[in-house]
Amino acid sequence: MFQLGKTIVSEAIIENDFICNLSACKGACCIDGDAGAPLSKEEAETLKDIYPKVKPFLREEGIAVIEAQGTSIVTPFGDIETPLINGADCAYVIFDDKKTALCGIEEAYNQGEVKWKKPVSCHLYPIRVKDYTEFSAVNYDKWEICDDACSLGKELQVPVYKFVKEALIRKFGEDWYTELEKVASKMNR
Repeated sequence: MFQLGKTIVSEAIIENDFICNLSACKGACCIDGDAGAPLSKEEAETLKDIYPKVKPFLREEGIAVIEAQGTSIVTPFGDIETPLINGADCAYVIFDDKKTALCGIEEAYNQGEVKWKKPVSCHLYPIRVKDYTEFSAVNYDKWEICDDACSLGKELQVPVYKFVKEALIRKFGEDWYTELEKVASKMNR
């Protein structure tokens, strides 16, 4: 672990390789698990605001859940997340013709309907950020459903932090990312 500004960063984001391999996993991270995508309060508000423009891109099941539970939910632990369809799929998940899970929010973004790409927690994956009072912890979330992504990343020699560069800059800024690159350079990555 090392400190960058108000973050404590796991060296695992530099030491491990990763490139999403959607053709292999079919977007399993959006349909497996027991929780929705983590959201900040600001993101929950954004989602509420853009929902009318995102709705046409969503599946009927997702729309039904969102209209019953809201564009985001608050867990018993006080965390804000996207709602789930039957405790599995994110309510914003859509599928392409190859049955690959995609993000309906991102599709609305790609079509120019909204200016917000998707929750930063999704954009950052496989990095997870946990915010505390004094700092944020930046960790690599190794999940077996991403084994193909790890293999592809290793084959192409792309460290996790480089794969999610755009998302890290979105979350922490250019200067933070430049400092991360300096640390990685010292680690020969």
